[in-house]
Amino acid sequence: MRASKALGLSLLVLLAGSTSLLAADARKPFSTASTQPSLLSEFRIGFSAQDPWGPEGEDGSANLTGEILLAKPFTASDLFTSYFIPRPHFGGSLNVDGRTSFAYTGLTWTIDVTPDVFVEGSLGGAFHDGKDKVNDPFSDRQALGCSPLFRESGSVGVRLSANWSVMATIEHLSNAGACSDNRGLTNVGARVGYSF
Repeated sequence: MRASKALGLSLLVLLAGSTSLLAADARKPFSTASTQPSLLSEFRIGFSAQDPWGPEGEDGSANLTGEILLAKPFTASDLFTSYFIPRPHFGGSLNVDGRTSFAYTGLTWTIDVTPDVFVEGSLGGAFHDGKDKVNDPFSDRQALGCSPLFRESGSVGVRLSANWSVMATIEHLSNAGACSDNRGLTNVGARVGYSF
């Protein structure tokens, strides 16, 4: 599957899924009762094109992704200060073609551009099952140098309701020159999120 087809299919699946979820969400009765704070903040699932500009994406390769964001460890009295308080996260990316998969953890900062549109950035680390060194010319897996790696990501999202959102995400894994080989891995995709 080509990377552009994988990304297009991801967006179509997310759009169809989010439309039916919105309809189910709209049928929920509104409750004014206060709820207890939860440890979980949000759950996300989606698809991404694996390294579309690099060796792992030459023939088109896709990932199934999942992420859990925890609640902020403390709150701020004003909105501006609250943007500087990150949410811890952990997640994973499973390559459906048997190429490099990884698990990750880190911190996520979310900033509202409008009440419905937000941008997001995250930093952390990842453990992968790719190669450490370039020594197998017949392998489909990227030589990433070592494990763990640094992981950064950025997203632009839209809130569809109080609970549901969709976002476009780009992520990059690299060892930042800490090991001999440092090709890195960049994935681009779409996700749907449910906030608790």
